[in-house]
Amino acid sequence: MQHSREMDLMTRLAHEAGEILREGYGTAMHVEHKGPADLVTEFDRRSETLILEAIRRAYPEDALLSEESGANGVQAERTWIVDPLDGTTNFTHGIPIFAVTMALMDSAGLRLGIVYDPLRNETFWAERGAGAYLDDRRLRVSQVGELGRSLLVTGFPYDMATTRFNNLDHYGRFATRCQGVRRLGSAALDLAYLAAGRFEGYWDLQLSPWDVAAGALLIEEAGGRVTNVHGGADILQEDLTLLATNGRVHAAMLEVLAQGAIPPAPSVRARG
Repeated sequence: MQHSREMDLMTRLAHEAGEILREGYGTAMHVEHKGPADLVTEFDRRSETLILEAIRRAYPEDALLSEESGANGVQAERTWIVDPLDGTTNFTHGIPIFAVTMALMDSAGLRLGIVYDPLRNETFWAERGAGAYLDDRRLRVSQVGELGRSLLVTGFPYDMATTRFNNLDHYGRFATRCQGVRRLGSAALDLAYLAAGRFEGYWDLQLSPWDVAAGALLIEEAGGRVTNVHGGADILQEDLTLLATNGRVHAAMLEVLAQGAIPPAPSVRARG
């Protein structure tokens, strides 16, 4: 399959960054604490430096948004969204669930996305209007249509000990209504797995664009549905919420989410 120049670059960088992570995985490493449970390592930074420097060389007029470096302040029609290591806590503890993820957004929305699992050598990628893939295999979301038969996945915020929206009440509600709930520790892989039909639904109450941009495109191109937890389309903002499903259990999951504590809808937050 012929890729765009941008997709070729994104794939190459994801694999090169993945090699850095494989090199560091299972070794003694220096760990910094951005918060009580929010970690960063030298391998996050090396992976990010490799990716951002290459994008700057190839597309100097494009904007950049990355987890470790933030936004570069460039106003442009296109923005590259980068998480050089999604699943840092897993990585530092020797748990083999983490990924490199990137997306490209233009004036029409998300255009390209990739999630690369360096330990399993699985490359999930999507291009707007052209489908979602695992390597060269076309992806389709699960056909399960009942919440009771669904396997779900979720995440929890770093400040879960202090925030009102810690997701614990929703976890309990869903756990008693579905086949099971998993917590893998990498939002990017959670969403990629959903696009591949391995999960039926994912929800989270506190995320950032780099956590979900590529995964959201994967799911939409695989035939699924992505909204915030109120059912709205506004998903790429700071402190975003997300509900992603195969589309068939979306309404049922929205009903369960409405029974517990969820952050206000984006328009309400903006007025506040």
